[in-house]
Amino acid sequence: MKKVVFVCVENSNRSQMAEAFARMHGAGKVEPYSAGSRPSGRVNPKAIEAMRELGYDLTTHTSKGLDAFNGKEVEVAITMGCGDECPLVIAKQRLDWQISDPRDMTPEQFREVRNLIESKVKELIATL
Repeated sequence: MKKVVFVCVENSNRSQMAEAFARMHGAGKVEPYSAGSRPSGRVNPKAIEAMRELGYDLTTHTSKGLDAFNGKEVEVAITMGCGDECPLVIAKQRLDWQISDPRDMTPEQFREVRNLIESKVKELIATL
């Protein structure tokens, strides 16, 4: 299985949902993780609700930092458009998805971001 890490600053919205979608759509193919350069320490309740709508329980996730990846190689490191480069994460491939932070968006806008993340994760899995 290929290790994939999704990174955003707080590890509370975009990267958490990306990890969840990779677990949902990449079972047996990818080993997904998420992390943040400055983790907030919590998963945003809006993200939890948005994923609950699709049958995924994001309350099992925690907001965490990049320490576990420093000096360890992963197949793909994906930043979510937050400007993080995570130089200590060794990755065979790096991608930046340029996805707006949905933290302060309306529920409808939040769902649009969630759906964009899902489609990008599906595209990624198809290429691995």
